[in-house]
Amino acid sequence: MRPRRGSWEPPRRPEPQTRINDAIRVARVRLIDEKGEQLGIKQADEAREYAYGKGLDLVEVAAQADPPVARVMDYGKYRYELEQKAKAARKNQTQIHVKEIKLRPKIGIHDYETKMGHVVRFLNQRAKVKVTIMFRGREREHPDRGRDLLMRLAEDVREIGAIETQPLLEGRNMTMVLAPTRNAGVKRDAEAENELGSKEEVQGDLDGRSCDGTRVRATTSRASPRSRSERLTRTSPSRRRPSRSDRTRRRR
Repeated sequence: MRPRRGSWEPPRRPEPQTRINDAIRVARVRLIDEKGEQLGIKQADEAREYAYGKGLDLVEVAAQADPPVARVMDYGKYRYELEQKAKAARKNQTQIHVKEIKLRPKIGIHDYETKMGHVVRFLNQRAKVKVTIMFRGREREHPDRGRDLLMRLAEDVREIGAIETQPLLEGRNMTMVLAPTRNAGVKRDAEAENELGSKEEVQGDLDGRSCDGTRVRATTSRASPRSRSERLTRTSPSRRRPSRSDRTRRRR
């Protein structure tokens, strides 16, 4: 096998930005104890010995100060609390999605209805919609047509969308931003609940129970099977109509 080029080094753990204990290189620090009380300016070694005597860590909380501020605390617990606060902040924040729809000033009525359906769907998903009118050639001489089209669209979806940014002409394009209102998505949620309820009712009927919980007896009509003797009788040769040759033999 060919030897590997260079030497392989194991990945290193990233060093924390907050300096603690022996990572504090300054000579003096302003010390704060675990209760939040200031103990004045101390030598770094003296501050570390004080923290070790309490069974805690010496953490540099303000490196830009002169001298830097160090606090005595449980660093593991401190990191855990910071992570929990960051997690709660990410959970509470809402992501805003922006969808884009492009139109032409001379759009047909059917294409307009299709585009408006997309805008309604995006607004019901509680996403902002950026509507763009694209001008070509001499269409740029009539920007009022694009503005009228945007205002018409905003009027058609006024129940679930409001104008956040008024129509603005930028080069060959005119844009407008619609934001969802409080009513956006309400109808969709209600339809989803109704559909879920209907599925539960159908499942209940399939299980043999009606909507009010009573047992339903399934009745099916089936033809009674024929007995073996009856089948044999219908297919027996004695019941078969005699042929012409049989009648001739009997006469002889």
